[in-house]
Amino acid sequence: MTPLELYRAMLRIRLVEERIAALYPEQEMRCPVHLCIGQEAVAAGACAALEFRDYVFSGHRSHGHYLAKGGDLNAMLAEIYGKATGCAGGKGGSMHLIDLAAGFLGSTPIVGSTIPIAVGAAFGSAMRDEDRVTMVFFGDGAVETGVFYESLNFAALKKLPVVFVCENNLYSVYSPLSVRQPEGRPIAGIARALGIESIEGDGNDAETVHRLCADAVQRARSGAGPTFFEFATYRWREHCGHDYDNHIGYRSEAEYLAWKSRCPVARLEGKLLGGGVASRSALDDVAAALHREIDAALAYARQSPFPDPQLMSAHVTAEHAA
Repeated sequence: MTPLELYRAMLRIRLVEERIAALYPEQEMRCPVHLCIGQEAVAAGACAALEFRDYVFSGHRSHGHYLAKGGDLNAMLAEIYGKATGCAGGKGGSMHLIDLAAGFLGSTPIVGSTIPIAVGAAFGSAMRDEDRVTMVFFGDGAVETGVFYESLNFAALKKLPVVFVCENNLYSVYSPLSVRQPEGRPIAGIARALGIESIEGDGNDAETVHRLCADAVQRARSGAGPTFFEFATYRWREHCGHDYDNHIGYRSEAEYLAWKSRCPVARLEGKLLGGGVASRSALDDVAAALHREIDAALAYARQSPFPDPQLMSAHVTAEHAA
């Protein structure tokens, strides 16, 4: 993927989520939303390293991963609006995105829960001798779950074709790393101790993320086993919702501004302009085309019907043949 394509992928995520944030107060989106504004480089760079046939899993902050893997924008926005045309039939909302056609096998809000599912998917691919890599995204809080250790141990034991991507944004809801994990121990060190190739990287540099993940994907595809990434990044908005929450006091305004100055979108944009790769008018055209796409997707979502009430209990439990 070229730097310009990476920029477009990040900007697309940013503009989609900024539109969600702007429209959320209208109260037509009735599900909670966890925005990844500020963290777009990890999703764009990592997913760009994958083939379309590869699998991706995510957690509650999943919009960027879904879009970067090729998930349908119309279906995603319709899902957030609770419409029948949504990717989960309007019954899952923002935290239960899925697009089987794009290889995005799902996201759930239970912290750490998709890590073992992703390992299981990779195990299945290995048993079927499929040329397929599985990538799973999660936050720093997920490494505090027991299933994290069990999953990484099994992946290392079986040399599974899986790439673990930890987006370390320093907070689990409002709790900083200092009250959750020992000082001086990098998260990547935990995976390293379990026998997995582990790398720490700048999660606000899309090109670096892409380069590192491309190597890891190739390594997994060749049978060399899993790789673990700890990418340092930062969410700009509140943990859950469309607004900002610095006034609560769990993080300082100075910290927020310091991370905002490292904006991944602006960073790559400056490089494209400074290096003569793209002109200002060309990047403006990219943004204009994305706004038109988002406008059309929002119109689709709003015009779509709500699910039939009779389907409320469908797909809740397994259906058995008589």
